[in-house]
Amino acid sequence: MGKRQQNGSSEEERMGKRMRRSKAICSCSSPRPPFLTAHSTFSWYEEDVWTEIAKFLDGKSLMMLAATNRWFHRVAMEDIVWKFVCLRDLQIPAPEHVAFKWNKLYTSAFDGSHSYMFRQPEKHIDWMRIGAFFFDSSVALLSERLNFPGKIRIEDTSKKMLQSYGCCVLDNVKPGIWIADLQLVRCPVCDLNTCDGTMQTIDARHIELFLCEGYQNNIWEYELIGSHDVKKRADGACGAIFDVRHLKDSSTAAVFDFKSWAGKPTDWQPKAMITLHAVAVNTNLQENEGLHVKYQAMRAGTDGEVVSIRISQQLL
Repeated sequence: MGKRQQNGSSEEERMGKRMRRSKAICSCSSPRPPFLTAHSTFSWYEEDVWTEIAKFLDGKSLMMLAATNRWFHRVAMEDIVWKFVCLRDLQIPAPEHVAFKWNKLYTSAFDGSHSYMFRQPEKHIDWMRIGAFFFDSSVALLSERLNFPGKIRIEDTSKKMLQSYGCCVLDNVKPGIWIADLQLVRCPVCDLNTCDGTMQTIDARHIELFLCEGYQNNIWEYELIGSHDVKKRADGACGAIFDVRHLKDSSTAAVFDFKSWAGKPTDWQPKAMITLHAVAVNTNLQENEGLHVKYQAMRAGTDGEVVSIRISQQLL
């Protein structure tokens, strides 16, 4: 009896050791759902979910996420994510086609660069980003006045339109997203050391412009469309660019509601208004003898589409 008890005790000790070893192993293993086999393709990181999450981030946060690891880099650099973020931040509809990756376009729009940074930096004084608008058609109306132009005779020459209506029509404009800036530059014709004159320029460009080789290599240049002098006192230096197809839209009407955004007559700070298909600027002026107004455009090659537009005003 004593021996059996001794053997029984030894058996119980061995059983206890096995149980302790078993518990130790179990406590170190990760729980795994029974439906996951060794060759399961299920991922705890659902790509579609992270793609949607990525759409809520700004550009800087997306780049930080992409630097986390290779998996997140692949998700964060998806073109569909950058397209969504770019259109969201610019608050414009999607164009039918773009020639570059959307992350490149995002950088082009939000890296703080402007045209005078690449061309004539020595002339540049200051600038203000206005925002983005959208060319749905290929015809633009450029105006130095902020009243509705009414019926325009398209067949008139640019010179006659400028004299009669204070505006001109520009065709073969590249449709899509356009970025608008207000630039303050020194007089373009005088000696920098002796001239104190300044020129206000509303500067609009297609979002793809800075990424194009023709622009980067200084092959594409601005051409003068027309110019004329306003030989009387001007209350303000105004400039506007409209998509002709949407000239009568209710959103565009906000531009012509001049008093709602141009500021009081004694407010000398530049003001801007941007809508889905138009952009306008105004700077109230003190006593003057008039303005010299210039309209310029840059084409993608000799007969290419218009990719940049400028309306400049300088005191006489």
